[in-house]
Amino acid sequence: MTSKNTMRSTGFVGGPLAGPNPAPAVRTTVSSARFATPRIISPTIKRLLGGLFLMLSLAGLSNATAAEQTAVFAGGCFWGVAAVFKHVKGVSEVVSGYAGGSAATAHYERVSEGDTGHAEAVRVRFDPAQVSYPQLLRVFFSVAHDPTELNRQGPDTGSQYRSAIFFTSAEQQKMAQDTIRQLTAARIFSKPIVTQVVPLQQFYPAEAYHQDYLALHPYQPYIVINDQPKLEQLRKRFPALYMPTGLDR
Repeated sequence: MTSKNTMRSTGFVGGPLAGPNPAPAVRTTVSSARFATPRIISPTIKRLLGGLFLMLSLAGLSNATAAEQTAVFAGGCFWGVAAVFKHVKGVSEVVSGYAGGSAATAHYERVSEGDTGHAEAVRVRFDPAQVSYPQLLRVFFSVAHDPTELNRQGPDTGSQYRSAIFFTSAEQQKMAQDTIRQLTAARIFSKPIVTQVVPLQQFYPAEAYHQDYLALHPYQPYIVINDQPKLEQLRKRFPALYMPTGLDR
């Protein structure tokens, strides 16, 4: 079976790869609305009302930002894991990268040596009103990877391919640990789950040519053998969560 390291040596990986032309930037301008103010309102009251409107506007922006949450998962090669979560409803962004090591060695060539402490990981931004963290955990454990493989995933071996959940809050930690206990008690897997549950220290985005890799290289042998089947499993097991992305509609 073809591994990523084999593909790198044969020219499949290792440099920027051409993708579709980026969409032109769209500039959005918010114009100020003009309100007619009766002359009977004093300047002091107008200042107070203006301050109140500003506070309400800022509160709205703060709530919109706070609505999204972040999850970080590691489950082998980030190409396939990222593709799975990109097809989950409620997910707004998925970035492939490295977690668990330092900034100095957070580069693909170094991480691939397996001694930097990093794991290939994905950062998932999601709207909990559309998809919950426990639902993302279900996708992670049942579709995105095999949580019983220690320091490997499919044809790829090394600690950089370990199974890990990098939690960003005590609530995420508890939900991840509870999920593992439930899966273990239910004997879902024939072998023990080896997924680490550890705090996220830092996430380092991977090189540009790793982003959207499956969508840009759908017929590459490694992708066809190891990652395309994950998308089919997601569609079958979680039809209510599955959605096609803009790159593969």
